[in-house]
Amino acid sequence: MKLISNEQQSAARAFLVSGMVWMAVGATFGLLGGMALAAPEVFGNVPWLTFGRVRAAHINLVVVGFVPMALLGAGLHFVPALLRTRLYSERMANGAMWVWNAALLLGTITLLLGHSQAREYADYIWPVDALIVLAFVLLLYDLGMTMARRQEPLMYVSVWYFAAAVVVTGSLFPLGNAMWNWNGAMSGVMDAILLWFYGHNVVGLLLTPLAIAAAYYLVPVITKRPLYSHTLSLVGFWTLLGFYTHIGGHHLLQAPIPAWLKVISVIDSVMMMIPVLVVLINLWLTARGRYGELLTDLSGRFIFLGTVNYLVVGIQGPLQSLPSVQRVTHFTNWTVAHAHLAVLGFAGMIGLGALWYTLPRVCGRLLWSEKLANLQFWLVFVGVWAFMLILTAGGVVQGNAWINGETVYRTVPMIAPYMQLRALFGVTILLAAYLGLYNVLMTIYKGKRIER
Repeated sequence: MKLISNEQQSAARAFLVSGMVWMAVGATFGLLGGMALAAPEVFGNVPWLTFGRVRAAHINLVVVGFVPMALLGAGLHFVPALLRTRLYSERMANGAMWVWNAALLLGTITLLLGHSQAREYADYIWPVDALIVLAFVLLLYDLGMTMARRQEPLMYVSVWYFAAAVVVTGSLFPLGNAMWNWNGAMSGVMDAILLWFYGHNVVGLLLTPLAIAAAYYLVPVITKRPLYSHTLSLVGFWTLLGFYTHIGGHHLLQAPIPAWLKVISVIDSVMMMIPVLVVLINLWLTARGRYGELLTDLSGRFIFLGTVNYLVVGIQGPLQSLPSVQRVTHFTNWTVAHAHLAVLGFAGMIGLGALWYTLPRVCGRLLWSEKLANLQFWLVFVGVWAFMLILTAGGVVQGNAWINGETVYRTVPMIAPYMQLRALFGVTILLAAYLGLYNVLMTIYKGKRIER
């Protein structure tokens, strides 16, 4: 097999496999981090297993690795199908895949060795950032040429969302990572403003549109019904771009940033309820009367739970942007719970649903084991909601203790049971990741061939 293949659907297949590999590796580091929080001395003084390094590796492997690569793999299958044309260059997309994987490998090694820009979601050092930007440039050119050569004159909304994710993130990544500076950061409060402009958008303008693109494609396909409203889909698209771009400042309400920026970030955070509700109403009305088909379908279950989690995330986000709520929740495990539900519960679940739908179609083989895929669904479902409830409760304990004048170190014993439960349920996510990877590899190499 050629490393940079020109075989049709090879890039989609490679991105899907890469996504599952990084889910397994990322979940491993996540569990290591959870164990360190539950028992700080568990790894002794091994430098590369310290919590600060393991956490950074975990976050980036999930946010930059697993979720976007799985969703990009699905998109590289359904976007050409919607445009009624072949992908412009499978070699270029495969090249982007290898560059992306090289960036993740190099980034993980350097983070574990202690080389970091020390910025949330922007931890990778400059050479790694450059590789990621190169991967986006290759994908952007390939996608642009595919769209230019399309046979379908009308572009379905999934193509809008998929293209926006690549274009916007490819543009924001160099800006948010301050790539004009070798150290990848600016000085003072301006760096914090720039970081959270990027840090929130890498979730909201990369993972979110990729996940919505997959849901808008799969829900009508699975339920065998046309999308309820194309007008609503475009309203959701433009309001997402319009409101999400400015909400990163709500992470800095306690910082000395301009008051007008704080006001805009809070207002736009609350206004984000519009695109969230528009997307969910559109998807759920599309499935109205066909929920049986959606919930009995393997991919449909993942997609539906992802949309339910999106509703919870969409309520939490505006709520926790309010200053009165942040007095209790900010800098606590409440925020960690919200992040896990957004990344794994919403975008990750939809990414897994898209993967199980797409994989047989891009490798020409039936799924190796639907039972294993179903088991993965329940493991992720239980794990992510256990994280959500445990960390939210722990965050409320922390926040109320702090607001009543308790010192930080005295709250550590209070949240110890929550950290132990978090590590315990982290095992379910780890098991789900490795079962999924095994199922993917067995499907590719041992799955029954689909008769054409």
